Amino acid sequence: MALIKSISGIRGIIGGTAGTHLTPQDIVECTAAFGTWLLRQGANPKIVLGRDGRISGPMVSGLVAQTLIGLGIDVVDIGLSTTPTVEMAVPAEQAGGGIIITASHNPAEWNALKLLNARGEFISARDGAEFLALLTEGGITYAPVGQLGRYTQEAHYLDYHIRAILDMAEVDVEAIRQQGYRVVVDAVNSTGALAVPALLAQLGAEVIVINGTVDGQFAHNPEPLPEHLAELSRKVVAERADLGIAVDPDVDRLALVSEDGGFFGEEYTLVAVADYMLSRQKGNTVSNLSSSRALRDITLRHGGEYYASAVGEVNVVTQMKAVNAVIGGEGNGGIIVPSLHYGRDALAGIALVLTQLAKTGLRLSELRRQYPDYYMVKDRIELQGQLAMDHLMARLEEQFSSETCTTIDGLKIDFADGWVHLRQSNTEPIIRVYAEAVSPQRARELAEMLKTAALSV
Repeated sequence: MALIKSISGIRGIIGGTAGTHLTPQDIVECTAAFGTWLLRQGANPKIVLGRDGRISGPMVSGLVAQTLIGLGIDVVDIGLSTTPTVEMAVPAEQAGGGIIITASHNPAEWNALKLLNARGEFISARDGAEFLALLTEGGITYAPVGQLGRYTQEAHYLDYHIRAILDMAEVDVEAIRQQGYRVVVDAVNSTGALAVPALLAQLGAEVIVINGTVDGQFAHNPEPLPEHLAELSRKVVAERADLGIAVDPDVDRLALVSEDGGFFGEEYTLVAVADYMLSRQKGNTVSNLSSSRALRDITLRHGGEYYASAVGEVNVVTQMKAVNAVIGGEGNGGIIVPSLHYGRDALAGIALVLTQLAKTGLRLSELRRQYPDYYMVKDRIELQGQLAMDHLMARLEEQFSSETCTTIDGLKIDFADGWVHLRQSNTEPIIRVYAEAVSPQRARELAEMLKTAALSV
């Protein structure tokens, strides 16, 4: 089954049969349910719409826009954009919500609708449950001809987003410009090719772009993991660049390559930004259960408190607000800076990392050596049909009851020298198995141990 309906929206493979793949029928039904939910909340009947560079983007965007208009909702279409740009455009437009058409790190045949509230944040679990109920119940009423919504296009929001980043107190534009950084950018044939070079140009960098044609023909697997970024690593060395930057198709995840071609580590993007932010303001940090212990270590080093949330941006944001966090995010390279907006933002991460490098005078490889070394394994168990997750997790918790277990999101087991986290993915038909330890061998051992245990239940 290649269609996933969750509290955050709908995601699937384009084409095929309605109800099992992401077809025009499913797109219209999802959009109508979300629009109806928004109207029932009494929100402003206006939605900001944006998309990444996927092949199916224009088709999906057209269906979404016309469905909203049919409901009597005004559409502000910002076109090719990034997820954080749409998130910032929603409150700027005083809209009732937003829809981002992107399947994030999924391959080119996938697409999705991500749903935002009036604050430009992902809808809550409660709101998502109400949306899903409408998706199931049907009976949606459309507007009469005299009350159809209006359609407008706005092309300035990427500039608006970049300007807001440059105006952040934590970003030292002049210090970065004085360094004249040489940067290679892997834009993975999506909207990062529009956004990242535009930001870097404002920061005085010399930019070399690879995979920069925005056509959705991803040159490699679009998830910014080391195994997919060999071309970027080689290019950084060949060009004698100061660093390499990789983003995912909707530009909410940031991965870095050091000047020597080595991978900084996606888990350490958040660690580095947190280190810089906490050097300016003592405070708390938040990441999800599947993120590295390194953030906790850095937070304690600066005298703050670290908190863990369930996986998912909305859960991280909720926890950040609860503890008034200075910085937070997810270990997949997702940086959330509350002083800008409550959403993962690769562009903000780029500006903050460059500020840190400019102010310290360090090269990226030298910066990485300042942080504790943990090694993570990210594995999966492919699901065949339905699985009784509650039963599985309860049995595993019982089996490992001598260790510290956390059950707010799947099952996380903390060992003295590492941890393992198992949870069912919200975006793919898999169980994610993440493990971290003080050596790569131990991390792999922990992951394999839990996979074996899970498959034997």
